[in-house]
Amino acid sequence: MAAVVVQLGQGGLQLGRALFEELSRDGDSDRSASHHRFFHSPQAAGPGQALPVARAVLVDMESKVISRTLSQATKSGRWRYGDQSYFCQKQGSGNNWANGFCVHGPRHEEAVMDLVRREVEKCERLSGFLTMMSVAGGTGSGLGTYVTQCLRDTYPNSFILNQLTWPYGTGEVIVQNYNAVLTLSHLYRSSDGLLIHENDTVHKICSQLMNIKQISFTDINKVIAHQLGNILQPAYTNWDMLEYGTNPLGDLLESLVTHPEYKLLSMMTIPQMSDTSLQFSTFTWPALLKHLRQMLIANTKMEAGIDWRVTLPVTGLPPAAEPSRNRKLHFNTSLANLLILRGKEVQDADTSAFKEQVLYTSWMPAASALSIWSTSQPFNKYEKSATVVSNSQSLLQPLDTAVTKAWDMFASRAYVHQYVKHGISEEDFLDSFTTMEQVIASYSNLGL
Repeated sequence: MAAVVVQLGQGGLQLGRALFEELSRDGDSDRSASHHRFFHSPQAAGPGQALPVARAVLVDMESKVISRTLSQATKSGRWRYGDQSYFCQKQGSGNNWANGFCVHGPRHEEAVMDLVRREVEKCERLSGFLTMMSVAGGTGSGLGTYVTQCLRDTYPNSFILNQLTWPYGTGEVIVQNYNAVLTLSHLYRSSDGLLIHENDTVHKICSQLMNIKQISFTDINKVIAHQLGNILQPAYTNWDMLEYGTNPLGDLLESLVTHPEYKLLSMMTIPQMSDTSLQFSTFTWPALLKHLRQMLIANTKMEAGIDWRVTLPVTGLPPAAEPSRNRKLHFNTSLANLLILRGKEVQDADTSAFKEQVLYTSWMPAASALSIWSTSQPFNKYEKSATVVSNSQSLLQPLDTAVTKAWDMFASRAYVHQYVKHGISEEDFLDSFTTMEQVIASYSNLGL
């Protein structure tokens, strides 16, 4: 089944191109299955026209980034975007969520959804939509949220997974916390799942694991695209029966989003390293899975600096019932996890350590909470790799920080007038705060 990628705003455009680059470069995967999911083959009409065309719609309020994205894709020589798969204007959203959601969204809804319709009609069977957007600015967050709502209204039976790039904690935009809270609170009503990548975490991966000295957004996008490729490329959802997953978004969401109160997804991948380091490294499944499990428990999204002091309760009781003398640092409680293994000798990998009930909230049986996908095909240059996509408490800290900072600004009415003049009322802000505080409370209670 095919998936349509909707790239929204500058962040979504750049990350989407990096993802298609990753998918087109992965020579070890099942090429036909991967190609069918994310590309279609047009009839050759001239030089270069026979290149696979990405199943994508590009949307931005400024034309410069779209032009560059289209050009860079064609220059790869492996794939390209469709000639009429994009929409742009000559005026941005000014980092204002309300401008993107209340002004640009309704004004350009018909044109954008017409592009989506054309792309959907090229799919024999539609799995759903992967939308890619940043939550810091105005177009990606505001217009992206509006487009997601339109997708839900127009395609009520299709899956929608929103990939969201979380801004640096030190601040990229002065109103980024407003934009993040408004985005998440509205997406919670229309999206099936929200897969979040934190720029701070990915920056550390670039610095400490990839040994990049001067880190750019291009470097960050490559790391995120690599992680996304790990979950989107074909794999067996049932190794014993050798059953290939045919619905990339549906299988993912069915495994992880088992309750409408819990839609926040994070991921961690091992190994991740520079090409130079990879040449002198060897990996075994026991070592990879031991480190990945501890990353999950300690909520560490890269293998460097894993906190091994964080342990599970020795009695197997929930944290609230565990005697204080047996408790160490708080561990990350999961609602559901998806473990994806790729590479040689994958059939010998022992995944039993991820099936322990104590990893999960008390009301979710481990047998239902853990899903495992695997394939003997390596992913790109990694002979063996393992990924966990987790619906857990791992995003509580950045979410709580953003809501707290946004509330502090709102209490003094800082910049609120900029949103009100574009159509967002103070009551809308309060409703968004209420929604997100409920999400925070729900995830906090997983460990009880």
